[in-house]
Amino acid sequence: MQANGAGGGQQPPPPQGPAGPELGCLAAQNGEASSGSAAGEQLAHANGLLPSASAANSSGGSSSPGGLSVNNGVSAAAELGGGGGGSALKKKKRLSQSDEDVIRLIGQHLHGLGLNQTVDLLMQESGCRLEHPSATKFRNHVMEGEWDKAENDLNELKPLVHSPHAIVRMKFLLLQQKYLEYLEDGKVLEALQVLRCELTPLKYNTDRIHVLSGYLMCSHAEDLRAKAEWEGKGTASRSKLLDKLQTYLPPSVMLPPRRLQNLLRQAVELQRDRCLYHNTKLDNNLDSVSLLIDHVCSRRHFKTKASTLSSTQPIVPTYCRGLRSVCGAPYMLQCLGIMRKQFPCYTQQILTEHCNEVWFCKFSNDGTKLATGSKDTTVIIWQVDPDTHQLKLLKTLEGHAYGVSYIAWSPDDNYLVACGPDDCSELWLWNVQTGELRTKMSQSHEDSLTSVAWNPDGKRFVTGGQRGQFYQCDLDGNLLDSWEGVRVQCLWCLSDGKTVLASDTHQRIRGYNFEDLTDRNIVQEDHPIMSFTISKNGRLALLNVATQGVHLWDLQDRVLVRKYQGVTQGFYTIHSCFGGHNEDFIASGSEVSKNYPAVVEADGTLFRFGLPEAVASLH
Repeated sequence: MQANGAGGGQQPPPPQGPAGPELGCLAAQNGEASSGSAAGEQLAHANGLLPSASAANSSGGSSSPGGLSVNNGVSAAAELGGGGGGSALKKKKRLSQSDEDVIRLIGQHLHGLGLNQTVDLLMQESGCRLEHPSATKFRNHVMEGEWDKAENDLNELKPLVHSPHAIVRMKFLLLQQKYLEYLEDGKVLEALQVLRCELTPLKYNTDRIHVLSGYLMCSHAEDLRAKAEWEGKGTASRSKLLDKLQTYLPPSVMLPPRRLQNLLRQAVELQRDRCLYHNTKLDNNLDSVSLLIDHVCSRRHFKTKASTLSSTQPIVPTYCRGLRSVCGAPYMLQCLGIMRKQFPCYTQQILTEHCNEVWFCKFSNDGTKLATGSKDTTVIIWQVDPDTHQLKLLKTLEGHAYGVSYIAWSPDDNYLVACGPDDCSELWLWNVQTGELRTKMSQSHEDSLTSVAWNPDGKRFVTGGQRGQFYQCDLDGNLLDSWEGVRVQCLWCLSDGKTVLASDTHQRIRGYNFEDLTDRNIVQEDHPIMSFTISKNGRLALLNVATQGVHLWDLQDRVLVRKYQGVTQGFYTIHSCFGGHNEDFIASGSEVSKNYPAVVEADGTLFRFGLPEAVASLH
């Protein structure tokens, strides 16, 4: 053995006893021990990997008698450190399948880090093989761009592949990369030959072949990379190609790419999903968490510090992007701030600019503004400081004779629609940027326009009320369509731009299509649906049902998922909402002042906050 790159001089004997194998293994891992070329070939054969360049260069031209070799699955490092009395090697215990899988996963991760000698020692000592030798050859030929050899490797891999069509798909991917690299190098004739004589005869994915033929017209390499959405010839594109090719090979032949990282990421995500208190943005980066301990969020984050209000009037909590505001009478707005990794549980700011009951609050879609509607006939627009989450009065919109009981922001937050209570037949459309009233809509003095929802295109909105009005209008208040006889309690426009959901007096939610004038039943309850809200993905609906509380429905499967208990819901309109960065929580109010606003996790667990007021709505 040669140490520290020294010549072929005589070396002192290795230490005897237990320390011998450890030192021998350590020296090999540090690159201080090397084997001759024959031992290196044995090692590569055992692992299914080609010997690394560093291992080959460290041999120095002389071979150690105790070079790394395979001996019944026992590490050669143990032979080196065995000493005189340890010549008799014990038979190695046979590894279980799970142990072999773990060793292969660790080996793949270490190989990705460039620790090839460590991988070699691990595989030899364990008696495992990282991947099939044919797969190793295939990997190396792909990364080196030796496409003819890679195609020949596919013939060796064919008996190992379960699907008979997988080889054709793999060959197509190989030839596609070969074709693109020829084009980038300016070898148009060679690329055309690949397209005509190799890709086309496969009779696979003809549409893609037509697209590839169009790349022949690219004038330069940058144009080709842009049109093909391709990284260009080199390690990056070939690594992506190899990741795609690996999906067709069984894991016994070649492990899926970055398998250990993916398993760890799944474990972290599962622990977060099971954590009742987790409320941070999804982060798939493993560097942001510790893998040494299980994920846990302390329940102490939920201890309330909210001050008690003296009012017995309804308050209206509003949730959006790390800030919760609670509107209450008389004339105040209470803001509950969210500390990092905490819930909103203490009073951050109290605003008293309104001079009568505050009926409704809603944040803009981007979370930078808050609109509050009051019985004092005004809407106040507040600016949210992104750093301190403090609110500052931005604009006051006046002239709502009946007061403001409902507010809806346009998708781009440029406009705001305000509705009044049941006896209000008017609707106000405001330009938020200028503070000017764009239009005041009133179809009939007998109308009751109490709810509104924006179409995703931001150019239309729907409005209605309990007296049988249901309209679709443009930004100028012009009536586009109407639905007669529908007594609307609450409205919501789905992301498809066609369907409008409306709860009515028949204890149901129906879907209305204004384009083909069709409607269908979505949800049927046994009691009146006072309000509802839809999750961001459009899959779940959260209903406030009279005398029943809060119900969660799956709109796709049309089934009742869960009933939440703990809040008092009579016949007042209470708006519940999904909350948290990932909509993992539910917030709901209550009519009875002895109950508190509650945050309800999706499994039915309910946490109460110390706000001893009746709660009308949350957003």
